[in-house]
Amino acid sequence: MQKRVFCVVGGVAGGASAAARLRRTNENAIIKVFEKGPYASFANCGLPYRVGGVIKEDSSLIVASAELFKNRFNIDILTHHEVKSINRERKTITVKDLKTGLEYEEKYDKLVLSPGASPIKPPLPGIDSEGIFA
Repeated sequence: MQKRVFCVVGGVAGGASAAARLRRTNENAIIKVFEKGPYASFANCGLPYRVGGVIKEDSSLIVASAELFKNRFNIDILTHHEVKSINRERKTITVKDLKTGLEYEEKYDKLVLSPGASPIKPPLPGIDSEGIFA
């Protein structure tokens, strides 16, 4: 029997949690997470404390490394990898390795999208002032 391949677009909180849940429900699946940033997972709930200066270093927010995901859950987390496009008919994604510039296709059986978002900054006076974070 061929192993099912799950590709997760986006790591950190949503994608990493989805990948861990997939592993718990699919012991034999191949699970790959593509995260364009440098971190597999970090504590989003600690961000206000980092911004406020209570937590001094970004590294204090790191929850799990790509190595931990591989060793504990057999999940491949590819940081610095950006998913550029999805071909639903062929069930492939085009991935760019941001360190090398190499683009390649990755096949999947199921695709999870958890790419995050950028905030909407309303046009209010002072929105770009020091101490305002979005």
